[in-house]
Amino acid sequence: MIDTVSIAKTSATIAGAGVPPTPDAWSRAFATALPYRDFLDRYATPDQRARWDAFHSRVALTTQQQTLVRSFVRRMPVLVLCGTWCGDCVNQCPIFDHLATASEAIDLRFLDRDALPEIAAHLKVCGGQRVPVVAFLSEDYELIAFHGDKTLSAYRAAAVAQLGESCSSGAVPPPADVIAAVAGDWLDQFERVQIILRLSGRLRQLHGD
Repeated sequence: MIDTVSIAKTSATIAGAGVPPTPDAWSRAFATALPYRDFLDRYATPDQRARWDAFHSRVALTTQQQTLVRSFVRRMPVLVLCGTWCGDCVNQCPIFDHLATASEAIDLRFLDRDALPEIAAHLKVCGGQRVPVVAFLSEDYELIAFHGDKTLSAYRAAAVAQLGESCSSGAVPPPADVIAAVAGDWLDQFERVQIILRLSGRLRQLHGD
């Protein structure tokens, strides 16, 4: 006998489920966002820019990492929600620029946290508007995944040091071994999304591969 009561309960509308952004909304948000240096030119103070540039110069991909990123074939728009004032952004966002520079497939843009609140509202971490948060999109602007605000290696380092601030000034950069570990963490995320896109039946049919 069919339990009609159970069926009714499982098919009930969930209050507050909300409406996620459509591909068109993600596309318009991406078009609003800026390339790495244009973003810094617009939003960073001279002191902030100096910290971003200093950290950028400390990031170096290994030959193996560069080879991996260059092997990406699916276009992947990458939208980074961030703020030039945020130490976590200072210590991570330049890594994304290095990855994008090494790959023609990565289309990287940066969006100030407060520029589009209606988009930022869908990129919260633990209920808060933390940054940076990276939204990985398909070439037709379907949301594939988002990741932030610190990687596992960064959280481990923060836990060991027992930092009290959730978002430091970036005045004291992390040691080189942590930088390399965090870069590896982020590369894992980029590679994961690239593989998802590469194995997508829908996209394989579109590209005939």
